[in-house]
Amino acid sequence: MTDYETLSLEVDPDGVATLTLNRPDALNAFDLTMARELERFFLTDARDDAVRAVVVTGAGRAFCAGMDLSAEGNVFGLDETLSPTPEELRAHLDEAPWHDGVRDTGGRVTLAIHALPKPVIAAINGAAVGIGATMTLAMDLRLASTRARIGFVFGRLGIVPEAASSWFLPRIVGIQQALEWVYSADVLDAQAAYDGRLVRSLHEPDDLLPAARELARSFVVDRSPVALGLAKRLLYRNSAAAEPLEAHLSDSLAMFWTSLGDGKEGVAAFREKRAPRFTGRAADLPRIFPG
Repeated sequence: MTDYETLSLEVDPDGVATLTLNRPDALNAFDLTMARELERFFLTDARDDAVRAVVVTGAGRAFCAGMDLSAEGNVFGLDETLSPTPEELRAHLDEAPWHDGVRDTGGRVTLAIHALPKPVIAAINGAAVGIGATMTLAMDLRLASTRARIGFVFGRLGIVPEAASSWFLPRIVGIQQALEWVYSADVLDAQAAYDGRLVRSLHEPDDLLPAARELARSFVVDRSPVALGLAKRLLYRNSAAAEPLEAHLSDSLAMFWTSLGDGKEGVAAFREKRAPRFTGRAADLPRIFPG
């Protein structure tokens, strides 16, 4: 897999990848290099069949202390010569200069995380502020150290919540809690994040990463990559559908195609009282949604 400047990667024999944000001297602050590398990892390397699930954590005492604000010029890497309109951005999303000069860098990362048809778990080991907090929202579950501190501090900087967090955060914690945290721009301790249902569970620092890896392992050992990938897409997409018919249409197609593939092996293994030998690939998911 690709060598990285700001990340480190380990993949265990069960396919659980541990991706570590690796700028410990800068508290793993998010810069444009890290943004490019995270986007590349989730769009390319994480789609390798050897990777079945991803655990994301930080090196040293922080998860990610937010955007590196030491860069010259526009610290977010945006092109200040432009005057973009909503219509222009939508029409030219992947073209220059809009792709690099207008699109929110963190949002490109979270869209890549969200699109990965595999489980992604955040192991928040310390400070997670700004993009350090919002990038975890696109991950499927968040586990936190008792030392974690999480902050949606954008109001203190005169900017808005980014990284598509206005879509993710209310879906995780509800609109009232999301608004309170964004309005206050406070840094939450681990217990407050847990009480607000942002994180799944709290762990002592030395127990966090083993717990996250074990959880990821429980998701993928003797599980079909195709069934997992389709289930992830069904739950995210259909939780926002206008009516249950939309879920019925897509899960009918998902059931149809899995019943012809890994479903046959799963049923046979159940009948024969043995572990299944699934051969489907997350890279080959059938199309179950229009467009």
